[in-house]
Amino acid sequence: MAKPSTRYVCQSCGTVHPKWQGKCEGCGAWNTLAEEAVESRAPGPAKAATGGRRVSFVALKGEAAPPPRIITGMPELDRVLGGGFVPGSAVLVGGDPGIGKSTILLQAAAKVAGSGRRTLYVSGEESVDQVRLRALRLGVAGSPLGLAAATSLRDILASLEEEREAGLVIIDSIQTVWLDNLDSAPGTVSQVRACAAELARLAKSRGFALVLVGHVTKEGTLAGPRVLEHMVDATLYFEGDRGHQFRILRATKNRFGATDEIGVFEMTEAGLAEVPNPSALFLAERRGNVSGSAVFAGMEGTRPVLVEVQALLSPSAGGSPRRQVVGWDSGRLAMLLAVLETRCRMTLGMNDVYLNIAGGLRIAEPAADLAVAAALVSAATDRPCPPDMVFFGEVGLSGEVRQVAQTELRLREAAKLGFSAATLPRRVARGGRALSAPEALQLSETGHLADLVAPFAAAERQRAPKPNVKADAA
Repeated sequence: MAKPSTRYVCQSCGTVHPKWQGKCEGCGAWNTLAEEAVESRAPGPAKAATGGRRVSFVALKGEAAPPPRIITGMPELDRVLGGGFVPGSAVLVGGDPGIGKSTILLQAAAKVAGSGRRTLYVSGEESVDQVRLRALRLGVAGSPLGLAAATSLRDILASLEEEREAGLVIIDSIQTVWLDNLDSAPGTVSQVRACAAELARLAKSRGFALVLVGHVTKEGTLAGPRVLEHMVDATLYFEGDRGHQFRILRATKNRFGATDEIGVFEMTEAGLAEVPNPSALFLAERRGNVSGSAVFAGMEGTRPVLVEVQALLSPSAGGSPRRQVVGWDSGRLAMLLAVLETRCRMTLGMNDVYLNIAGGLRIAEPAADLAVAAALVSAATDRPCPPDMVFFGEVGLSGEVRQVAQTELRLREAAKLGFSAATLPRRVARGGRALSAPEALQLSETGHLADLVAPFAAAERQRAPKPNVKADAA
């Protein structure tokens, strides 16, 4: 019998180390190595795999029908999934503790079960009575949902093998499931990888949609090996601050739909309520006569979303000014400040700069550069932006404003919410069709960031007190 040995595996990236050490050499994380027992292989060369079947190759050209969908009855969730759950697929849902992962999945499972499909909910973190109490609070206690509390992978697989009519299976969570032939604790890299692979294999062979709930680390990434995200067909992240009532479900990977698609929900006493018009929600508490505020017309997946960008500048008390950013890239803010100082001759370096995307939304697209610049210039000159104007455009290092995609969708969303003006990049004739903009929207095209700064600077000069000529003469 082979002599058992041990190894140390990083719980963040999966790198294997022969002995314990404080820092992982693969990802640089500290105190993430866990001891796992392995069976050492007998010495000798590895045998090549033989006896396989011949794989048939087909032509690339062909017709494929769109995959069938399991409609959840929650339009925001269906939008993120690309139209609903796909039978035989695996979906990974992650988010901070208490953000609402179990709540939305229990609501969706109850709706799918109510439509006549066999739906199973396996809880590894809560007892059956605890899940029943949540269902009672959500008003779905009467749903024909199959509920179980189990953590052994062998028991779960044996039970799912008997469920021939299962359409949707939810495992909450994958970090609590364990396989008894692995000498490691539940939640470790080897356990999570092996359990997820077996569950995904059974889902594809039986044809039911599988949903795995995953924990996140303190950095906000999904816990466990990175290969877990490659094993599933879709990865959904729950975003938002528990201090806000908004919850944003974002698809970072989707083999059956668009990535970066979002669904917006509002946390209420009766669970998560869908928000069909997130732009109106994000702008509900906006005040249009305050300096340092600008409205950005952005795109989240295929959906146009209008959000408020807030900026605040204050004199720095120390020698190192602060740069505090919420909801945007801090490196891009530093770039914009450098462009404003160098190309537009604004003095911002000795001020503390605070930037916030109102509503808890995180923006990643470069089209927000122009709106952020407008908010910064407005805060620096203490002159409000026009309250009925939206901004979008990418800013380069030389100060030029570059074109962005989906211009017409952004403008239509702005006109629908009552805005009458838009500042956008200057259009360049490329032989294509003309821009179809709403007639009620007045367009202000800009080719350089200095064109945006000029009206604010002119208003500041007019507001400045005139010198006292008589006093100077005296």
